Amino acid sequence: MSARTPAPVSGHIPPRTSPFSPGRTPGDGPAGAPAFRGRIGTDARSGHYAVPRRYRLHLSTACPDGLRVAVTHALLGLGDELPVRLLPPTPDLPGNGYSALRPLYEAGAHQYAGPATAPALADDWTGRIVSTHTPDITRDLALRFGGHGPELCPPPARREIAALARRCAGIAAAAQRAGVLGISGPGHDAPLGVLFRALGVLEERLAHRTFALGETVTAADVELWVTLVELDRVHRLHLDAAAVHRLAGHSALWAYARRLAEHPAFGGLLDLDGMARRHHARCRGREAAGAAVPIVDWAVHLPSRPGDLPSPAAHPAGTDRTG
Repeated sequence: MSARTPAPVSGHIPPRTSPFSPGRTPGDGPAGAPAFRGRIGTDARSGHYAVPRRYRLHLSTACPDGLRVAVTHALLGLGDELPVRLLPPTPDLPGNGYSALRPLYEAGAHQYAGPATAPALADDWTGRIVSTHTPDITRDLALRFGGHGPELCPPPARREIAALARRCAGIAAAAQRAGVLGISGPGHDAPLGVLFRALGVLEERLAHRTFALGETVTAADVELWVTLVELDRVHRLHLDAAAVHRLAGHSALWAYARRLAEHPAFGGLLDLDGMARRHHARCRGREAAGAAVPIVDWAVHLPSRPGDLPSPAAHPAGTDRTG
């Protein structure tokens, strides 16, 4: 494939001169903060610019953020232009790090002491990490490498996409908080209230829409679908049966989730066994009665044609996928 020079895109965030977030020391930030936040620019002056096969994604589709990146990559049809290295569901180093990524992190920062986490966008020309910040990665895939698939971040919809992403983050945080507190813990009802109010807004939105923002798939659908998968496959396990039955009552939301699961770029990338292994390896909480009340039988709705990435069960860990 010949190299393409992407056209300037409105709303561009200029690449940082340093790959690190301002004011942060490599490996020194709060838990969950991205260590690297380089951006893909529009031309050679940006340092990092879109060139076919220059970059590589490192991810596990058992991880919610990895699944977000993988679905975006598949929707855009970037298998030939941007290779993907699939990682095992369960990290093999402390701090959810991967030993396979350690050299890339150490090349990018002298005496890097933080975890070598995924997902990550790496530059094969320099052997260094460009970004570990999932929202930046998915946005740059859509704006800098897009062209083969749908316009996932159309300019008129970007504020609405960002608002829905914040709502999805609130859903995940509320569900996790409710599970941590336990069904009899003090304050348990407060996060559940936040959760159900947010789901109610989305239920109403999807009652008469095919996709989150209307009749066309966008980045908002990637965020919402992955949030629903995680809600059913992970957070549900720590909620009581009554709460799970209330979750399942949002029929438009779950019909939407099932519908997208039948699309190869969504359901074709689900690693159900890997998600279970990852959750049980990381979680120290107790399962509740909700674990016995599944909302979606995801395996039934998976497409017969696989997505743009291989199944981790069918390929050796750490192998590359180039389309």
